[in-house]
Amino acid sequence: MKKLIIVGVILVAISLFFGLDLNHYLTLDSIKENRNQLASLQGQSPWLVIISFFVIYIIATALSLPGAVLLTLLAGALFGLWQGTLIVSFASSIGATLAFLTSRYLLRDSVQQRFGDKLKSINDGVAKDGALYLFTLRLVPVFPFFLINLLMGLTTIRTATYYWVSQLGMLAGTLVFVNAGTQLAQITSLSGIASPTVLLSFALLGVFPLIAKKVIGILHKRRVYARWTKPKSFEQNLVVIGAGAAGLVTSYIAAAVKAKVVLVEAHKMGGDCLNYGCVPSKAIIKSAKIAHQMANADHYGLEAAPAKFSFKKVMARVHALIATVEPHDSVERYTKLGVEVVQGYAKIIDPWTVEVVLNTGGTRRITTRSIVIAAGGKPQVPKLTGLEEVGYVTSDTLWDKFAQLDEAPARLIVLGGGPIGCELAQSFARLGSKVTLIVRGKRIMSGEDEEVSAFALQALQADGINVLTEHNTVRCEKVGNSKFVVVEKSGIEQRIEFDQFLCATGREARLSGYGLEELGVDTNRTVTINEYLETLYPNIYAAGDVAGPYQFTHFAAHQAWYAAVNALFGGLKRFKADYSVIPWATFIDPEVARVGLNEQDAKQKGIAYEVTRFDLEELDRAITDSVAHGFIKVLTVPGKDKILGVTIVGEHAGDLLAEYVLAMKHGLGLNKILGTIHTYPTLAEANKYVAGEWKRAHSPKKLLEFVEKYHTWKRGT
Repeated sequence: MKKLIIVGVILVAISLFFGLDLNHYLTLDSIKENRNQLASLQGQSPWLVIISFFVIYIIATALSLPGAVLLTLLAGALFGLWQGTLIVSFASSIGATLAFLTSRYLLRDSVQQRFGDKLKSINDGVAKDGALYLFTLRLVPVFPFFLINLLMGLTTIRTATYYWVSQLGMLAGTLVFVNAGTQLAQITSLSGIASPTVLLSFALLGVFPLIAKKVIGILHKRRVYARWTKPKSFEQNLVVIGAGAAGLVTSYIAAAVKAKVVLVEAHKMGGDCLNYGCVPSKAIIKSAKIAHQMANADHYGLEAAPAKFSFKKVMARVHALIATVEPHDSVERYTKLGVEVVQGYAKIIDPWTVEVVLNTGGTRRITTRSIVIAAGGKPQVPKLTGLEEVGYVTSDTLWDKFAQLDEAPARLIVLGGGPIGCELAQSFARLGSKVTLIVRGKRIMSGEDEEVSAFALQALQADGINVLTEHNTVRCEKVGNSKFVVVEKSGIEQRIEFDQFLCATGREARLSGYGLEELGVDTNRTVTINEYLETLYPNIYAAGDVAGPYQFTHFAAHQAWYAAVNALFGGLKRFKADYSVIPWATFIDPEVARVGLNEQDAKQKGIAYEVTRFDLEELDRAITDSVAHGFIKVLTVPGKDKILGVTIVGEHAGDLLAEYVLAMKHGLGLNKILGTIHTYPTLAEANKYVAGEWKRAHSPKKLLEFVEKYHTWKRGT
């Protein structure tokens, strides 16, 4: 109601202005005719004229009425250069700010809610350089000021910033027009004042802040590099530290564009994904799933029987699969691609020099134009009393440690309820371990919606896992040959005996030993980078787990493209990293996959959404495969088919998600998915069915009523 009243008042004021023909007074001829009368009135009551003029100017600019230029000329004619400039400067800034606030109050929330995703880059730019953008626009009068007021009101710029930047930015133009007004009698038309030459001068003046920003950037670089001596020439175009996903892709791209590149790796090629993460974990997940299906063969009309297997052979298969994939990331392959692979520990000595302590002995110094830090991450290990004494494994070390066991650990403690902890807990439970999963939070997989966490919890419990949520791990104890972990909830302690203890509390970036501290590169859990993946030094980049914000192999590879291209061609063109559509999956059974927003994210960010849901129990292929459990949940813009996010829980959820990733990346809505033929019977049909659910909920009811009447008429009834 308040907004409607304000809109009504504005419309009435504008209608009166034009209805009473008040715009007639804001013409050059009218101002010249009435100048003497106004001057006489000013002589009699100077403050009355000043205050009246001040208020009229504010109202005119606040309502975005035409005639601001003429009022500015009149200020020069009545008050002279300095007094006129002072009056107009404050009146125009106050009026502009009122128009800005009106636009913000009436429109911003609805515009941001409706188009928040499209405006994100604008909001980010305004947050970072809003004052500079506004100052540049204010220096160029060719751009209508009333549009600046209205459009900037839709952004997140602070009101105080808007006011002072507007007053400062409009000062040059105000001086020019007020000065012209002091010679009002000689002015025959406004074209003389706003001539192309004058406008071009203002335009050139408007470019000044951008030039100044560029100069400041150059000075910043000089200051950053001031204590270092830059080599006159370089051995390499690029040195990449770390041969995980980010490092491999970065060096591959560099070699593909014929740059001279060195890839430094201290341990195993392929990084965490190949050796400790994605490959071995998915290998054991598959073995565990087969064992589970054999034990539940009656679901398929077969005779159920516990799987008979050698745990040593299961672990041997894991290592065999690592060895099978290994050549894809090997030194030999990358050497053939044109990458020089150096095995050793790298340390950045200065912004252009990397020193490598070689695995074979000795050191080597390499000069390079650019450096990419892709050192990856490592498991977090909690500071827990007695942990070292009882012994533990992480997602990195368990593959070698468990490969020595004849059987799966009889009693396994898994600490941590994130994706890694849940995947491994379920796998070892299916391979015969009695697993206890300890979670400090209220629920497992807390990044997902509550119903997803509840579904995952039910799945783990169905496999016999004892899930302890809201339990703090107090300490570990060793009594003789027995090992215990002590947990506490609501002040009550519980001792749990175990054989193996798996720490799965997350991963952290590898930050030490690379010379970052000596260089002064900021690190706060990850290397601090800008939108171009640059660190403090514009020629040193970071990508992958060491940079964040996500710890996925595919995300590291995605970042690597930006790191490589910006490192090699940044002097010509730089690219801002795009994180708008990032998918991920947790490979428990049933899988959980997601892209974009889920409901809890949307609520936290205040983003309006609609939910469309399809339960997989209704899908023919899911029924025939006895996997009719789970669902697809799609968040869309209210009233539109634009996809904000998708969560899938079910068989092959990670594969099904790809269609939505493609749709979101290229701006395709649910109508396009509905109009695409999906093979029958497949799990992928679920994507079409959820689009059909959305269409049904948004059917044009009035049109259908009319169509029904048309069909009745056609039947002649």
